[in-house]
Amino acid sequence: MKWITREKIKVDRVACPWLIQHFVDPQAEFLFLPHDTDWSKIDKGIVFDVPNCELGHNGEDVSFNSILKKYRLSDPALVLLGEIVRAADSRPSNPHPAGEGLRWIARGFSELGLSDHKILEREFVVYDALYQECKRQMTNATKSSGAASLFEIASIVR
Repeated sequence: MKWITREKIKVDRVACPWLIQHFVDPQAEFLFLPHDTDWSKIDKGIVFDVPNCELGHNGEDVSFNSILKKYRLSDPALVLLGEIVRAADSRPSNPHPAGEGLRWIARGFSELGLSDHKILEREFVVYDALYQECKRQMTNATKSSGAASLFEIASIVR
């Protein structure tokens, strides 16, 4: 399937392709179009992280969170990663502290002069590492308090 978003990717538009390729559509093909594209005219592919789309920002949620919800991805480590992406990509009322570091990494990649596809290729390993750390954090939280409820997970991620 073709997944379509805006060019000049940074946090959410790198995190979403990582999420999509690892947990939704392993054969995903990503297209990056100019910001002034008429997104409502696109009918061959799935549009994400553009204005007024289903898989976009909703309230404090960023596109990564919208994809988690739409595809019912409830792995606690992915939920935690979503909180970090949200903190890096937007200004939520209660940001996860790791978000600022992720924002710096994304800005650094954008300054390297790479194509959007090259940024994905190189930055996916950052999300692989963050996901592993999120899994470790969730495992430690579960071990220390028994099985974690969704309420407990929510308190950990914020």
